[in-house]
Amino acid sequence: MLQRIQTIYLLISAVISGGLIFVFHLWTTLNEVEFYAKEDLLYLGLFLGSAALAFIAIFKYKNRQTQFVLGRLNIILNFILLGLFVYRSLNLSGETYVSEKGIGMLLPIFSIVFLVLANKAIKKDEDLVKSVDRLR
Repeated sequence: MLQRIQTIYLLISAVISGGLIFVFHLWTTLNEVEFYAKEDLLYLGLFLGSAALAFIAIFKYKNRQTQFVLGRLNIILNFILLGLFVYRSLNLSGETYVSEKGIGMLLPIFSIVFLVLANKAIKKDEDLVKSVDRLR
């Protein structure tokens, strides 16, 4: 059933991870050059991997346990991405490379929020199905 609320949450997470990375910059360098995720293969791969996991989880609606596990893996992937951003911005001392942080560094946080909401809805559906199975 694609009309469930977790489908919307997963779709929003996929759009954030796959689409908004081309709109919002991650940071601005000293030369006032905006750095986007598409300029670094690691960041691009992690963002697109997160979007792909969310998109695959949408179509795993018949197996809620797999959908839940894919959501958890996606949350871990976004935490890794967020950790890389924190490492990049804090490890470099002073005004070496990252001059100004962009809103693109917050995209994994927004994605994590929607993934957690999707996992809560998946868990709620699973509990509902289990409670109905007990009545039979």
